[in-house]
Amino acid sequence: MLRIGVIGCGTIGKGICKAIDDGTVEAELVAVYDRNTCDAEKLKGQFNRCKPEFMETAEMVQNVDLLVECASQEAVYDIVPLALISKCDVMILSVGALADEELRHRIENLATDNNCKVYIPSGAIVGLDGLKSASIGEIHSATITTRKPPGGLAGAPFVIRNNIDLHSITAPRVLFEGPASEAVKAFPANVNVAATLSVAGIGFEKTMVRVIADPTITRNIHEITVEGSFGGFTTKVENVPSPSNPKSSYLAQLSAIATLKKISSPFQIGT
Repeated sequence: MLRIGVIGCGTIGKGICKAIDDGTVEAELVAVYDRNTCDAEKLKGQFNRCKPEFMETAEMVQNVDLLVECASQEAVYDIVPLALISKCDVMILSVGALADEELRHRIENLATDNNCKVYIPSGAIVGLDGLKSASIGEIHSATITTRKPPGGLAGAPFVIRNNIDLHSITAPRVLFEGPASEAVKAFPANVNVAATLSVAGIGFEKTMVRVIADPTITRNIHEITVEGSFGGFTTKVENVPSPSNPKSSYLAQLSAIATLKKISSPFQIGT
């Protein structure tokens, strides 16, 4: 049975752990870690079947087959290379960190050298299977427009740096337009989907991102348009925000769980 360790006990980390505990994912939850030890200990007490240990990363990667990163972009720099050097597979949720080309190449090389896999879930978007297929040919353009209620963008570095009063926004307002390489730094907790789209498609500089604060909606909306030698497609998903974290969509959590199910299943579906 697949042995899993989870780094980060926030919304997505909790959801993954509970999916293992209730049998949705057939795996063994061996260890959990969070910088806030109280959060990790509190989470441990919510399980019925699993009995994970609280482990620091260096110990965790020696005791699991797959490390799931649900912490932050900053954590990816230390956690992922350490896991791969220890010949441990990795799932990355803070995909925005991969906008750093040097880090991305280092992770890819370490995974190759140590015969490891790096998994990146689709997250809160749809159509990634089509994009992966299209990338075998030529992709001319890829654009993602993200609409969120203003409150869901609170705390973003771009909002703070530009002194944007989110409470004063009474009509849809474009806050950002530019390449994904800039978007993932401007909105690190909001547009990991743009990073996933970039890795699967034409890269961080060519993938364009538009972020809109929209007080008329209650859902997080992602619309993707791709044009290429295959033709073109547009996808749109209206995500319910996670009940405990409006910056994240519930579908992102479900995507991570679905990826774990796919890893542990002998039946593989989709591109």
